[in-house]
Amino acid sequence: MDANESPKESPIIKIAAFIVDKRNLFFLVYAILIIFSLFSQNWVSVENELSAYLSEDTETKQTMDLMETEYTTFGSAKVMVSNVSLAEAFKIYGTIQSFPGVSETSFLPDYLNPDSTETPDEDEELDIGEIREHYSNSSALYNVVFRYAEDDDRALESLNGLKAALSPYDLHVSSELGDVQAEAIEKEMTTIIAVVGIVVLLVLLLTSETFGEVPVLVLTFLAAAIINKGTNFLMGTISFVSNSVAIVLQLALSIDYAIIFCNHFKEEREHYDTRDAVVIALSHSIPEILSSSLTTISGLLALLFMGYKLGADLGTTLTKSIIISLVGVFTLMPGLLVLFSNLMLKTKHRNLVPKIPFVGRFAYATKKFIPPLFLLVIAVGFVISSKCPYVYGYSNLKTPIKNDAQITEDMISDTFGSDNVIAINLPSHDYYKISKIADYLDAMPEVKKVTSLSNTEAKRGYMVSEPLTPRQFSEMADLDYDVATMLYGMYASDKGEYGRVIGGIGKYRIPFIDIFMFLHDKIEEGYVDLDADDREDIDDTYDKLLMARKQLQGKNYERILVYLNLPEESEETFLFLSGLHGIIDPVFESEMDEDPSLRPLIAGQSTSEMDLRYQFEKDNVVVSVVSLLFVLVILLFTFQSAGMPLLLIAVIEGSIFINFSFPALKQENLFFISYLIVSSIQMGANIDYAIVIGSRYVECRKTMGRKESIIETVNFAFPTIITSGSILAIAGTVIGFLTSDGAIAGIGQCLGRGTMISMFLVLFVLPQILLLGDKIISLTAFSVSRPIRSKDEHGIIRVDGMIQGHIDGQIIGTVHGIVRGNVRASIASGDIEKLADNEGQDIREFLQESRKEGSADRSSDNV
Repeated sequence: MDANESPKESPIIKIAAFIVDKRNLFFLVYAILIIFSLFSQNWVSVENELSAYLSEDTETKQTMDLMETEYTTFGSAKVMVSNVSLAEAFKIYGTIQSFPGVSETSFLPDYLNPDSTETPDEDEELDIGEIREHYSNSSALYNVVFRYAEDDDRALESLNGLKAALSPYDLHVSSELGDVQAEAIEKEMTTIIAVVGIVVLLVLLLTSETFGEVPVLVLTFLAAAIINKGTNFLMGTISFVSNSVAIVLQLALSIDYAIIFCNHFKEEREHYDTRDAVVIALSHSIPEILSSSLTTISGLLALLFMGYKLGADLGTTLTKSIIISLVGVFTLMPGLLVLFSNLMLKTKHRNLVPKIPFVGRFAYATKKFIPPLFLLVIAVGFVISSKCPYVYGYSNLKTPIKNDAQITEDMISDTFGSDNVIAINLPSHDYYKISKIADYLDAMPEVKKVTSLSNTEAKRGYMVSEPLTPRQFSEMADLDYDVATMLYGMYASDKGEYGRVIGGIGKYRIPFIDIFMFLHDKIEEGYVDLDADDREDIDDTYDKLLMARKQLQGKNYERILVYLNLPEESEETFLFLSGLHGIIDPVFESEMDEDPSLRPLIAGQSTSEMDLRYQFEKDNVVVSVVSLLFVLVILLFTFQSAGMPLLLIAVIEGSIFINFSFPALKQENLFFISYLIVSSIQMGANIDYAIVIGSRYVECRKTMGRKESIIETVNFAFPTIITSGSILAIAGTVIGFLTSDGAIAGIGQCLGRGTMISMFLVLFVLPQILLLGDKIISLTAFSVSRPIRSKDEHGIIRVDGMIQGHIDGQIIGTVHGIVRGNVRASIASGDIEKLADNEGQDIREFLQESRKEGSADRSSDNV
């Protein structure tokens, strides 16, 4: 086709032409979307708790939902002050206890204060272990509870005020109030994005053929990244993992599409003007890029089948980012290519990516022993990777760096130990049943202590929820017995229990917390009159009881907190948790028979990790099978062969086995979600490198021998693989070593390492596999080609039919025309015929006339 001839208008050409010709309209649309996204990205709700993504049928998730409706969780903090004497520690305790917004503070009893004259009762003396829970190595630890719920801004304000008040001391505060961890991750990701951005620019500069293409690629990606981040609010809530890594993985996974389009444009620009070159390049790129993106998207969509909903969250977020990147390449990049076309022509430079024919020659020389060796490596990798030490919480994870919150948490746990708490929710308010459970658990060697209304002392040996007679209550509350009797009668009348009044109020038992709250209400209403000191004491006790009730007693359930002597994640812990229901459930059979929807429920960090372990066993199989099937189906349609897809998948599956053998060999704990996500991305994205090799090899085998084909294949594929693969590998590695979050670090490290392994295998193992499996590929093809004839003619030759070969350069296609020059090609259909000399003279005259007419037309155009 002549350089001045417009391309034929097929439907895809018409679409491409519309996009190019309306580029200013698309520029305007993208400008509006970018401005909107810069504002809307602040609307995104981020979930910072991984346990929120547990499946609805897990006990931990059900218990968490229950506790949100039944109880109020007040803001709290662990406050450690270092380098203080015991006397100073008690002064600080007084400061914290009297600070506005603080409800209660746990510390040592006053009789341990060197400045105190108090003496302990016989049953109050603490052992040295209990003392060291609050004062050890010249450091004091205070457990502070604020008056406000943890989602109330006043709780965070109180915490910040307390920090300011204690700022003269060597202070360390650990709290879940505020978004400390999220803020730390956001700062880290800013650094990561900057580092990855610089590295990607360097890679593009080194692998580009013209410096002018770099701003086109960068602007296309930036627009897609901003719009993707700005549209995350449409998903409602996304996880902090997705919010953190999406932009970097979007770049690494989708930069290929822009590079493919740019390369097509540079090829077409040699023959057409800018506008037509962009149109033709876009028409060629759309099907090729869509085909390439299918494997990546299919790998991400496999995450949607996970029972643990974090996979669906990340899979959906990244799939959306890939689709937005595709749309950006198809609609924004064409206009940018037109805009930067002249700059691209002026900034051409020598291609810095070398040819590597020696790799192809090495592949041919080692084709007989590399594949069997690789099979052995796969088998060993499978066995070793199956022993990978997965963990399901952060307690056993090491991260390459630590943020301030983690450093503080480590200092507190190193000095005072850490708490492993579970919440047991019992479907009853029966004091005797709950106290029975609390006492039984408290006596178990695995349990450090138990906190509940049934075992928390109110006064004089009576417990907060213990049922008391009027006599007992009057003694405990320092009330006149007649006042107490009257109060009990009013309570019975209020509850409609008139038989209690008639049958003798002296034997009526009411839980202390209920009758005390009733007393406070009657004082407020004026039915009971007390002096100022007694009233202040009642109000003070009322506030504490009200907070205790909100935290531990709901409408249908009562909660007890169990502090374990067990590590957060271990087989011993999981075994202990598994046996708890056998102890608790029989006690509440009557309540469960009366209302089957009510049953004991247990939640805690340990139960969450136990549920995640069981979930992982299912998700591992589901994600592996689904991602493999998706990719296999796509490859079957791509190659029209059963053998080729199996060979390509074997290489990538092998890279996955090898990748996850590293943490097994080094005995480094790996967060389980890292395996599920990275294995899906490897299968979906790294398979593209194998597809490039496989497609080119099949194409070359039509006209070349095996040795020439593999040399040409590796030379052709190397620039694409090294550009795309290095970006993904570097992005993953940077994420893995510059973040303090265990889940994100695991994803990054495994993705970076896995991509490098995939690149190595695709370049140094797959060629040998293709050479050895050449016959398998041919025999398993869905269609059998007709015999191909070869001809080598010189002079003026008529070409008529589907050919592949060289006509002073390579050509593939159905050709009907005359060639003046050399033809060396294989004939799939039609024929190649050398013309006689007299026919050749006629053709020469025709070509000379055509050139004269073309020159005249161009002169007219210039005028």
